[in-house]
Amino acid sequence: MGISLVKGQRVDLTKGNAGLNNIQIGLGWDPAEEQQKKKGMFGGMFGGGASKAANVDCDASVLLLDDDRIRNNKDVIYFGNLKNDNGSISHSGDNVTGEGDGDDEQIHLTLNSIPQNYNKLVFVVNIYDAIGRNQHFGMIKNAYIRILDGNKELIRYNLTDDYTGKMTLVVGELYRHGAEWKFAALGEGTTDGKLGDIVKKYS
Repeated sequence: MGISLVKGQRVDLTKGNAGLNNIQIGLGWDPAEEQQKKKGMFGGMFGGGASKAANVDCDASVLLLDDDRIRNNKDVIYFGNLKNDNGSISHSGDNVTGEGDGDDEQIHLTLNSIPQNYNKLVFVVNIYDAIGRNQHFGMIKNAYIRILDGNKELIRYNLTDDYTGKMTLVVGELYRHGAEWKFAALGEGTTDGKLGDIVKKYS
């Protein structure tokens, strides 16, 4: 078992993990009306359940920040742009239901190949067409983010807040600290209705 984090906690990723290079960021969630317990990355409960949550389409993205800013639309990795320019960051593709055990979407990183101009990677989960479908994260449960080295789980953060009314979650961030990488568990819910809205905040 890896390190289990709470909201606001920061932890060293590469310090003490000599040679760590190829990692996976796993993100998971379940529709709230499913009562059976599932093993997944986001293990906490989202409050404010709704009766019709079956078709909530959550999308995981990573924002590549250069001096804490997005400089180019290509620096947003999501289902519509699955890789950055040199392939050091890649997205597994869209999962439209969140059903089933394990990670719903994964982002693969080759740490040593990430261009030096990127100082921070921000991991975001948003609900596709949240406003049009009148959906929010109170309709989702068991949300989590975890970092894996192969099959070995290094870090896990279960989101446990009540995100009723929130349409986007800023889940966590991976950032440079000198020559090392650290991870911060954020778990911030916002009312941004689409990915483009949250991107503007970093532009």
